[in-house]
Amino acid sequence: MDEELQHEARALGDPTRYRLFRYIAAAPGPVGVAELTEYVRLNHNAVRQHLAVLKGASLVSERVEERSRPGRPRLLYRLHPEVAGRWGTPGAYAWLASMLSDAVRHRMEPRQVGRQDGHFRAAELTGTEEEVDLMEAELILRGFRPTRVVRGHEVEFILRRCPFADVAGSDPVTVCDLHLGLVEGLAEGLGGLNVEGLVAKDPHRAGCRLTVRRQPVTPGTRL
Repeated sequence: MDEELQHEARALGDPTRYRLFRYIAAAPGPVGVAELTEYVRLNHNAVRQHLAVLKGASLVSERVEERSRPGRPRLLYRLHPEVAGRWGTPGAYAWLASMLSDAVRHRMEPRQVGRQDGHFRAAELTGTEEEVDLMEAELILRGFRPTRVVRGHEVEFILRRCPFADVAGSDPVTVCDLHLGLVEGLAEGLGGLNVEGLVAKDPHRAGCRLTVRRQPVTPGTRL
């Protein structure tokens, strides 16, 4: 971890890169190079070089824009999920606190609150990707470091990191129920997937196993 922090600190030591990082961290959604170029008023290549350093330090993540209209897809950047809570950025625990607050306020079980959040998130996800790909992308975004294992229609995600390991260590039932509800809500909202179960492991060692099953494809449904 010390080496990671040193790598991050070196990347953020440049004032322009720090400005870019803070802009991306504060943005409500993924940010394109053109927007960042206008913000720091440097040329496109210079901004791309700064972004490459931030990406190399795992401070930001990069993905290619999905688009149906003509034109070259943009590269989009957002805060790397595992950096949340460091360098003055909002932490993943803000989500956990919000979910627990909702559970208390509305007298709901953690699993119900998680499922509700999963439904909301599924409604925001768009694109032509398969449902299991969208779920994997969401697990990555939440900081779980998933590894996918496919066995026919069954897909197992091995979660190699728990973003709430400290809390889960003392209250695993609540945290795991929130996570299970989240993926159940995602599966229901996205369609095409059934959640088979979540096998919890020691949160500090990680390795929890989430199993989902693809629903059989019928004529007229997308592959």
